[in-house]
Amino acid sequence: MKLGGNFFEDLGPGQVLRNPVPRTITDGDTALYIALTSDRNPKNCSDEFARSLGFDRAPVHDMLVFHIVFGRAVGEISLNSPGNLGYADLRFVRPVYTGDTLRATTKTLGWRETSKGDTGVVWVETTGYNQRDEEVLRFNRWVMVNKREPQTPTNADDAPEMPARASLDQLAFPTITKFEAWATGGQRFWEDYSAGERIPHPQGITIEEAEHQMATRLYQNTARVHFNQHQQNASRHGRRIIYGGHIISVAHALSFDGLENVVAIAAWNGGSHTNPTFAGDTLFAWTEVIETIDIGRPDIGALRLRLVACKNVDPNTEDVPVKVAGEDDRERYNANVVLDLDYIGLIPRRAVAVL
Repeated sequence: MKLGGNFFEDLGPGQVLRNPVPRTITDGDTALYIALTSDRNPKNCSDEFARSLGFDRAPVHDMLVFHIVFGRAVGEISLNSPGNLGYADLRFVRPVYTGDTLRATTKTLGWRETSKGDTGVVWVETTGYNQRDEEVLRFNRWVMVNKREPQTPTNADDAPEMPARASLDQLAFPTITKFEAWATGGQRFWEDYSAGERIPHPQGITIEEAEHQMATRLYQNTARVHFNQHQQNASRHGRRIIYGGHIISVAHALSFDGLENVVAIAAWNGGSHTNPTFAGDTLFAWTEVIETIDIGRPDIGALRLRLVACKNVDPNTEDVPVKVAGEDDRERYNANVVLDLDYIGLIPRRAVAVL
């Protein structure tokens, strides 16, 4: 890893990077994650409930696993990034427990210089492993990276095609024989949701400066755009930008109300950070059911969900369109919409429910 991090010119396609700083996940990490996001999934905070689902004990939250693996790759990929742009084909392959040590490798897949010429977009695939060299997570993402020499064209134009949907071939979730719904408070199961349904999430969370700084440090995400106010004084926004992954975690925590029995995230088909978020912004969210998926198991099914987060407008009382027409009549994301995530959630069928 270069001192000061890689720039766009350093990240041409075809590299395989063994990302530094392996991380052992502790009980303190999981407790702090709950404190910073307000997440309430009992699978991740109750050993007894987790055992009732077939786990050894409470596994580490899917999103915390993602953040830790993501953080391994920041130093080489996005230390000099103005912002991460999107994700594709993210798969949670096997459960992670406290005491597991995670490491990551990253492949560079493609790159394209932006029209302005001072940055470029780099596409990468990052894979996370545990201490037994078992794959626990993999994902593609594309990230904007500053150039070392903004005035010197690279003519880079090699953007890879990203998968439209994530594979569920590696899906790993224990067989559920009995699901005690009192632990979640939820009354709806796989059969109770239908495509086209919109699920409002009633709560809002204002993100404080200290909270997002602490969260990003927890993940060891060292991207300057999140920490270095001196540098950000000269940026377009003039402020530190909140790590987009933290926005996903907070929005996902908000979605518990209405999706209480969605016990796990199996995969992300894709996602976009559509606008930046700053300290003091208040997040709200809603979910749309895109598809109900029969995965051939009698105990659980899957829901394809679209999680949308917005800032400083309450979609429960105000009309918040996801996209609006611009001056050129092209559709663009509403300036208040900050996240558009297409993911697969796992949820018990009614046959195993104990109400």
